[in-house]
Amino acid sequence: MPSFDFLHTSVFYELTALLMIVSAIGLVGLYLRQPMIVSFIAAGVLVGPSGIDIVRSQAHIELLAQLGIAVLLFLVGLKLDLKLIRTMGVVSLATGLGQVAFTSIIGYFIGIALGLGHMTSLYVAVALTFSSTIIIVKLLSDKKEVDSLHGRIAIGFLIVQDLVVVLAMMVLSAFGVSQDAGEQSAVARIIEVMLYGTGMLALVALFMRFAATPLMNRIARSPELLITFAIGWAALLAALGDHFGFSKELGGLLAGVSLASTPFREALIARLSSLRDFLLLFFFIALGTQLDLSLLGAQVWPALIFSAFVLIGNPLIVMVIMGAMGYRKRTGFLAGLTVAQISEFSLIFMAMGLTLGHVNKDALGLVTLVGLITIALSVYMITYAHPLYRWLERGLGIFERKTPHREVGDEEHATVPRSEAHYDVILFGLGRYGTAIAHHLRASGYHLLGVDFNPDEVRKWRTLGHPAVYGDACDPEFIASLPLGQARWVISAMPQHDTGVTHEDPRLMLLNALREEKYAGKVAVSTHDPRQDGMLRTAGAHVVFLPFHDAAERAVTMIRERG
Repeated sequence: MPSFDFLHTSVFYELTALLMIVSAIGLVGLYLRQPMIVSFIAAGVLVGPSGIDIVRSQAHIELLAQLGIAVLLFLVGLKLDLKLIRTMGVVSLATGLGQVAFTSIIGYFIGIALGLGHMTSLYVAVALTFSSTIIIVKLLSDKKEVDSLHGRIAIGFLIVQDLVVVLAMMVLSAFGVSQDAGEQSAVARIIEVMLYGTGMLALVALFMRFAATPLMNRIARSPELLITFAIGWAALLAALGDHFGFSKELGGLLAGVSLASTPFREALIARLSSLRDFLLLFFFIALGTQLDLSLLGAQVWPALIFSAFVLIGNPLIVMVIMGAMGYRKRTGFLAGLTVAQISEFSLIFMAMGLTLGHVNKDALGLVTLVGLITIALSVYMITYAHPLYRWLERGLGIFERKTPHREVGDEEHATVPRSEAHYDVILFGLGRYGTAIAHHLRASGYHLLGVDFNPDEVRKWRTLGHPAVYGDACDPEFIASLPLGQARWVISAMPQHDTGVTHEDPRLMLLNALREEKYAGKVAVSTHDPRQDGMLRTAGAHVVFLPFHDAAERAVTMIRERG
């Protein structure tokens, strides 16, 4: 193997080589149409001790990774509405705790059946309950599904999982202390962290109530200071969360929630998104370097069995719980896929058990291999979630009640229009562009029904007295529930995003669903890429909007008219 010692004469050299290697592997992954996360983790394995072993500056990489985690959860917190948190609280708590309980119990008995021993089976079973918040939130963000119903439910029960992770690791670490300091140490530590958490929540609430908006109004006078403060605030609360024992993730999330009610939320989200993606690169590299393939040994068959349980069993558990609570099979399926992998915390949890002498290196190698398999495969499952659902849809009916009242009867997330009024236009996407289109159509006498998968936008429209429903353009059942028979136009003004997966494009899925319903009216679709015009028309669009191109053409026309 060639020597790379010259790279270690400077941290800058090492990071430069690392970025170029990751870029090269990412380019290959892009050419093969693979999710970037898989490429980044593969790069981490390649440059780590199991590969060419050029990473020596672990502390610097870890620092950047931790900052990326803080920014990621900060941006998620910015999008969380307190009203929605109260609405999702019950299902998130029930699903999160239910999944943890059932996965632990079933995983334990699988371990016993494989002859792992009681203590090792218990550790492995608990490790299997943790899902990677970072990976899931990144995938949902890339697919613009953080604001969808299943995305918000998933984030809710991932937060519950994180709390369970914190509790389990506190108990484990306190257990080691209690061996020398008395049996009350574990309980005392848990109570201490709960008191710290309550105090931090109270301080954040006071900040939101009295200081957030006035402070941000002053800081926003300088765009550079606005971004600097946002990053600093996210890092500060993440550091406090870590110091007080309830994780950087929850601290970063609280930082975002504390600024979500200010007028600068959208500006912060837009400006920090690219920085988030860059910093998270180091998280995935760090994760890859920690996967020590030399520990795997003879753990292949047990790892495959546990991986199958995580990839199939965990989603089934979530679907059963959500179906029993009154959610539709599609929502349960899409949310369930998010727990089809184990977390980086699973490896940390097993490493702590190894330190305490409860498990051996073979157990750590087993969980490492399960992590490698489930993370890689679950990325594909989540990325291709909608085609996967359509393929399995017929067999998923057992996970849905006859009347899924949480989505059909709940006014907040109603998917069936309550009004029998005639609608000339059904408009998908209630953002700025969709709102502008709606304004001019109403002025021309059209009656509109608005549709969006962000409950905040639906709530805003209803507050203004306009008919609007919560729904997903990718859901054929929802499309079938709409009053398509009288509508003259269906218009898509949904946000643009490119996942690299053509059949995941919500506009194409909407066009396909309308064709399946034999919709007789006309369809208009927006795109920022003129090259997609032919593709969208072939799929069934009668009119293709090019917002930037159309605006520029209109501007030139106005200039010509005025000489």
